Amino acid sequence: MTTRWLTPEEQRAWRAYIAASQLLEDAIDRQLQQEAGMPHLYYSILATLSEAPHHCLRMTDLAERLKITRSRLTYAVTRLEKDGTVRREGCRMDKRGSLAILTDEGTALLERTAPGHVETVRASLFEHLTEQQVGQLEEICTEVARALQGDGEQSAPDDLPWRRRSSTSCT
Repeated sequence: MTTRWLTPEEQRAWRAYIAASQLLEDAIDRQLQQEAGMPHLYYSILATLSEAPHHCLRMTDLAERLKITRSRLTYAVTRLEKDGTVRREGCRMDKRGSLAILTDEGTALLERTAPGHVETVRASLFEHLTEQQVGQLEEICTEVARALQGDGEQSAPDDLPWRRRSSTSCT
């Protein structure tokens, strides 16, 4: 098999993407550490739970939404439990499953932290883009994610660490 090396244009685009994504993640992490004493992943867990019905998701569904391994999620949720921002309960419908539930303390922390987080995202990313570029960024990222997850015409890769279907119900 012959290697299809990146063209000079692809190489520049790839390196620009890597630099931008690492710098953006660093800016967001620094802001969240300063304001809330937590990394971006922990904030993402709280935010995802805040958007879910009843502020609750099965751990497997939460891992899939965040695109992280279940073991990494378990570690993060354990830490958030110690901080009182998330609690875990067994799932009534499936005794093997467990639910992550956003607590009132977690909601309050999000309400305090969200304005600074949004300002950091806006200042670090969106203030540097035109309205058209924002649309292009969404289109590009959606297509790449769709291709990597196997959504659409392609079947889902079995090796995705968060891949396991289950109900998102918390009742």
